[in-house]
Amino acid sequence: MKKENKVFKDLQKAFNTGVSYMLPAVVVGGIFLATALATGTATDAGMEVTNPFMKNLLDLGIAGFSMMIPLLSGYIAYSMAGKPGIAPGMILGYVANNPIGESQVKTGFLGAMIVGIAVGYVVKWCKTWKVPATIRTIMPILIVPVFTTFVVGLVYIYIIAVPIGAGMNWLVSVLGEMQGGSAIVLGLIIGAMTAIDMGGPINKTATAFTLALMAEGIYAPNGAHRIAVAIPPLAMAISTFIDRKKYTSEDKDLGISAFFMGLIGITEGAIPFAVKDIKRVLPAIIIGSAVGGALGMANGVEALVPHGGLIILPVVNGKLWYFLAMMIGTLVSVAILHFTKPNLVEETQGKNNEFKTNSEDTEIVK
Repeated sequence: MKKENKVFKDLQKAFNTGVSYMLPAVVVGGIFLATALATGTATDAGMEVTNPFMKNLLDLGIAGFSMMIPLLSGYIAYSMAGKPGIAPGMILGYVANNPIGESQVKTGFLGAMIVGIAVGYVVKWCKTWKVPATIRTIMPILIVPVFTTFVVGLVYIYIIAVPIGAGMNWLVSVLGEMQGGSAIVLGLIIGAMTAIDMGGPINKTATAFTLALMAEGIYAPNGAHRIAVAIPPLAMAISTFIDRKKYTSEDKDLGISAFFMGLIGITEGAIPFAVKDIKRVLPAIIIGSAVGGALGMANGVEALVPHGGLIILPVVNGKLWYFLAMMIGTLVSVAILHFTKPNLVEETQGKNNEFKTNSEDTEIVK
């Protein structure tokens, strides 16, 4: 039992470390993206930014968001195994956040968490190897990163990604059979899929499905999806605003950024909250997004562009219910968080953890 508790505490500490290092990239990316997209124009391809300066700002924001998941994975591995885990963790976090393999699977933040943990354990195992003194010096910069990236990378591509790709194809075919009389159920499913991995393969499956229907002139499923993409970050933002005893000062600052990301339909703004408290945050945002998606489908909301959030309101059919469904779904998530998320205890332990993390900078391969 004690061993299980230690494993759980180590994983929790690793996730918190990953989030701490990831947060600046989330904030930078979110602020720049929100500023640039706010000046954009809704088109059939999404929000189009035409101002040259704002285009550059948009690229900076995209760069911040591109670094977010590799940083999460890399510093999860770092927390578990020290500096030799950073490079393979970041490389495989990048792989998890980009299409790879025959099915071009992307697993997003959930995949990055898995590979970060796997890298941490493999590197810890490598550090137990008995090697000659001459080889020991090149272990952390050559042997451990190469071996770990190779082993965990192949396991991810050939064992983890393949069944996920098959599952996504199955989901698309199931969704395709649910049009018509199953509108509310379809809205529930699209909303839940949108929130469950916040930009990962399940979210992208919902996106691909709604885009395919848009090509056929069917816009209601896209309306449900675009309502749901805004709910997770808006819910986390509002929760930090009204339940301040449940969040750290760092979380409260991130809540401001998440609010603006929600307005422009960037679901990833909720990822740091989910990583830190997945068992409470994930159910709350899934339920809220499902409610929002169902309300959108039930009331015939149609989003005419492949983007979400309140920023596309001018190109939505059924504007009132688009707004109401988004707000009701958000408040459902906020209410669930209010009753399930406990108040914080004294933060002295957090300061001790920070000291431990900093002290790991001096760690070398044994």
